[in-house]
Amino acid sequence: MDAIVINVDNIIERLLRKPTWKAMQITESEVRGLCLKSQELFLQQPILLELEAPLVICGDIHGQYSDLLNIFEICGFPPIANYLFLGDYVDRGKQSLETICLLLAYKIKYPGNFFMLRGNHECAGISRFYGFYDECKRRYNVKLWKSFIDCFNCLPLAAIVEEKIFCVHGGLSPDLHSMDQIRRLVRPLDIPDKGLSCDLLWSDPDRDVHGWGENSRGVSYTFGVDIVTEFLNNHHLDLICRAHEVVRDGYEFFGGRQLVTLFSAPQYCGEFDNAGAIMTVDTTLQCSFQILKPSRKPGLKKKRNSLVNISLNQKE
Repeated sequence: MDAIVINVDNIIERLLRKPTWKAMQITESEVRGLCLKSQELFLQQPILLELEAPLVICGDIHGQYSDLLNIFEICGFPPIANYLFLGDYVDRGKQSLETICLLLAYKIKYPGNFFMLRGNHECAGISRFYGFYDECKRRYNVKLWKSFIDCFNCLPLAAIVEEKIFCVHGGLSPDLHSMDQIRRLVRPLDIPDKGLSCDLLWSDPDRDVHGWGENSRGVSYTFGVDIVTEFLNNHHLDLICRAHEVVRDGYEFFGGRQLVTLFSAPQYCGEFDNAGAIMTVDTTLQCSFQILKPSRKPGLKKKRNSLVNISLNQKE
């Protein structure tokens, strides 16, 4: 394959300088170049990332581009801060293309400082019906959507921060007994309807469940506090950090402080009254939660964001 040549600096500049409510001016060949180059980088890095703090961890974005920019304005544009995104970049929101293109561009520009995991919406079967396919078809063509799917099939599935924080989009799996099982998964990977990779992207914690339960989504499982405790103990971990569910304050603990759900799209779809949140992990593994209010168009007063500091060594 010929070397992929794109001017990623210029693409980032154009994405950042345009008003957020206007369509991006990036050619089809440039977008395809972002997909191909980032796909190469994803495959060069492990499917189970091993990352160092300090690190900013972000949950679902779902095409809410102005809220993504708000995160960067608060925490610092790359490479000022190191980032890990937990998936679900596309669908539902109005600007999935801007969102995923900026994220892929930053991945290409700063491959050792900027990391992205796969969410359940980074799959053909889901993004075909929840908005991203239609957005690609309307603004470019279906062939470009297929280029994104090829890229998504190469995304890593999980990350471990400082050997203590397990990060994933969805949750745990009854099939997961060793981290080597994740490491042995081969990409490109089309997520199946069941099994380990499916569970990592789809499962949910449930306070009313002991062990494993049925998932109301019709896919994967729910898991109880006992499963979380057992998993952390078996793998010498302190915390599971996942996304996948809307939570009122943008973050929500489960099982004491053994698991946290992050959701970074405030006022999700314009239908929920939720805040968003991001989690910063410092070098001592103290976690700080930045609460995000919905972004506003220029000229309108922005709601203030707030900061909550949490030490994982404290007990609720």
